[in-house]
Amino acid sequence: MVILSYLWILALIPLLTKKEDREVQWHAKNGLAILVAEVAVWLLFFVIGMFMPSDMLGCGLATIQCVVWLAFLVVRIIAIVKGVSGQRFRLPVVSDFADKM
Repeated sequence: MVILSYLWILALIPLLTKKEDREVQWHAKNGLAILVAEVAVWLLFFVIGMFMPSDMLGCGLATIQCVVWLAFLVVRIIAIVKGVSGQRFRLPVVSDFADKM
């Protein structure tokens, strides 16, 4: 269930099915908070791409988007590895947001 917690929208499965397990609930909320942060970043890139001329941004924005995508993937992999080993991986702003949920 901890692995599902960090696989994008699949985090809803442990969140809704394992209500009595506090550890799984924490990881599911953290995974959903990472998803919210990822969607916010992609919306930001979309808005930047819509309003900025493409000849000014070109490959630069595409390269930044690729690096950001890889960073989110690395964060998810680290969170899965730490979660499976019984530890918690806290991201400064994202985990604080998840704790409030």
